Amino acid sequence: MRIRYVVRLILLLLFVVAWSVPPSFAQKSNPALERAEASEKPLNAYRLDYAVNEIEDGRKINSRQYSMNLNGGDANSIRIGTRVPVETKQGEFQYLDVGTNIWSRVTERENGLGLEVRAEISNFAMNNQENSVRPLLRQMQINGSTLATVGKPLVIGSVDDPNSKRQFQLEVTATKLR
Repeated sequence: MRIRYVVRLILLLLFVVAWSVPPSFAQKSNPALERAEASEKPLNAYRLDYAVNEIEDGRKINSRQYSMNLNGGDANSIRIGTRVPVETKQGEFQYLDVGTNIWSRVTERENGLGLEVRAEISNFAMNNQENSVRPLLRQMQINGSTLATVGKPLVIGSVDDPNSKRQFQLEVTATKLR
């Protein structure tokens, strides 16, 4: 009787092991999958050179330059500026980010380079009231999505300054890196 019990236990264990091991069949090749893997393009790296141009009476009077490197399909950002404390209530402060923030995404397409850009530029405006304790800020925001040609400058957007005859332009040039 004990032998029967041992034989049944061994058979049960063999049965459990046989069902838990996956079958090892030869892999069939999938031609569509092989073509898709072969057609994947390697990633290319790009440098985006930004210029924020200040124009008055059709003449460039100031320009700020920013650059970033990124791979096709990736996004990157540049942030430069100052965090300014502003008192909101008695003894409570809120911080404002003042400066330049540029976010970009590049996608490679058959008909060009897909470029998505979000730019926000802020700075302190001249305050004519000397006794004012609150800072006055001026802001400019340009968001855009377009096709760019590698090596050629492209104006993403432009805005007029409501307090002067100046215009601000955000220009980008994409360069393919090796």
